Amino acid sequence: MKKLFKVALFAAGSFMISPAFAQTHKDSTLGHKIGNTAKKVGHKTSEIAAKGAAGVADKKYAGKVGPDGQTIYIDKNSHYFYVNKKGHRVYVKKANLKDKPAQ
Repeated sequence: MKKLFKVALFAAGSFMISPAFAQTHKDSTLGHKIGNTAKKVGHKTSEIAAKGAAGVADKKYAGKVGPDGQTIYIDKNSHYFYVNKKGHRVYVKKANLKDKPAQ
């Protein structure tokens, strides 16, 4: 009877204490902030590099802009695209282009 009581007491104690040792995730930790900042820097670097490469290798479409006012480039196969914030080419149809606003 004493052994059964000890086992039951130990099991109850371990179940009561285990939530106290559970890991919690805080979004504002230093490692999380460094990771987010590094990701933002990487995306911006990629965007600048892709725009530079597109400006050299491809033609700019002077009269039109993208859906959100992006610069439109024309590649060697006459496809229209713009470079998004992550540095990726996003191809668009000519029908989806907008006239460039007068300045």
